[in-house]
Parts: sequence; structure tokens; C-alpha cells
Amino acid sequence: MPQPPEPPANREQLAAPSYRLAALDQEFLLGDSMRGVRFLLEFAKADEALRRWGVLSTIVVFGSARVSEDGPGEAGRWYGIARAFGRLASERGGALVDGEAGRHNVIATGGGPGIMEAANRGAFEAGAPSIGFNITLPHEQAPNPYSTPDLTFRFHYFAMRKMHLAMRASALVIFPGGFGTLDEFFELLTLRQTHKSPPIPICLVDEAYWREVVNFETLVRHGMIAPEDLHLFGFAEDAESIWRTLEENGLAAVA
Repeated sequence: MPQPPEPPANREQLAAPSYRLAALDQEFLLGDSMRGVRFLLEFAKADEALRRWGVLSTIVVFGSARVSEDGPGEAGRWYGIARAFGRLASERGGALVDGEAGRHNVIATGGGPGIMEAANRGAFEAGAPSIGFNITLPHEQAPNPYSTPDLTFRFHYFAMRKMHLAMRASALVIFPGGFGTLDEFFELLTLRQTHKSPPIPICLVDEAYWREVVNFETLVRHGMIAPEDLHLFGFAEDAESIWRTLEENGLAAVA
């Protein structure tokens, strides 16, 4: 009587990519069909950490990554102002409050060098937490050493990074910068103009720079924006005047 054939081994089934747990299958998770899930993960991971730290609102500081403390021309001055403002805002705004009431006006930056480093550094020197929303770039941007480690994030998607920068912002402070700074400034300014975000104060640092870079009055003259849109932002020249401009335009301090 013939013997029944030996059952085949299941090695191939165990090794098949389809058998991997979906949550552990990196090839699947990084595929095109999971882009929406990856987008959600970038939201949820940072949101969970910020909630754990009790961060209720932020002061977002934009500016060039190319300036340095001892840089040429105006660069060193801009760095110093951003550093002084990071400290001042952290001491006066509520970032040092640690308890059930939560933290307000926590300094948040793009997490890199230059103006971002300076603002995080000022908060660090005040003993306050601060946030770094880094982005993965072809030429890797490393986090500066002053943002709070637990609040230093890395994003793949610019859109999700911008969402996190905007969604808790109680104020925007924009230092001189290039394409990236202009991109972030005009995106958030558009949200204000279209009433898609709360009426938060926006302050441009170094009026001479910004009036040279952007001719706002020309936009009004050609009917591209309304005259009242020029009141969506103000100007300041140093840390104290930045803080004063923000307060005069609705920033609530919780020191």
C-alpha cells in the first residue's frame, strides 16, 4: 500500500512578505498605498508628545538657517535678537509653568541652525522647554542642541510639519530669511487673511529688511490684497519691541 506523501514544509509561507505582521512590515509601510497612514503617524507622534508635556500654545519663530552668532553683516545681530527673545518669551509667556494648567507660549522653531537655534537657545537659557520641528532633507538638517530632546521631532512631510507649527501657535515671529522663511510666512499669513486660523499676532523683525524684500504697498496698489491686510502684521527691531508688539496685538501672557 503506497505511503501518503510527506506534508510540505511551510518555510516559504513563513518567509513570504505577505505573512509579516503589517505593523512590522517596513516595505509595506513605506509603499505608496500607506502614504496616508504615514501622514497620520507624523501627526500623532508629535501630538502625543506635546500633550504629554502639557504644551497648550506656542510662539513660532521663523528665520534663516544660514545666520550664525558671529556671522557677517546683520547676521550676528539677528541671532542675538532671536536668542534674547527666546529667553524673554519663555520667562514671561508661561512656558515655565509646570502643572495641570499646562504650558503656554512655548518657543517652537523648525529645529535647525541659525535663527531657529538662537530662539531655542534663549528658551534653554531660561530653563524652559522648547520645540524643534525638523524636516528630513536630501542634505540632512541636524537638530540644534538647544531644543528639548523630548520635543525634538523629525518630519518627512512639509505639510504635516507646517500643520504642527500652525495648530498651537498663539503668535508668529518672523526673522529675516530666504525661500523657506517666505514660504512659511506667506502660508500662515494666508490662513490669517482667509480667517482659517485664529487672529494671532504676527511680527516681522527688522522692518528695513522686510520692506526691501517684499513691497507690500505694491500688492495693495494693484488690488492683490486689501489695504486692511497690511494690519495683519507688525514690525519690531529688538526682543522687547517684539514682545510689546505681540502683546499689543492680542498675545496673552501666562507667567
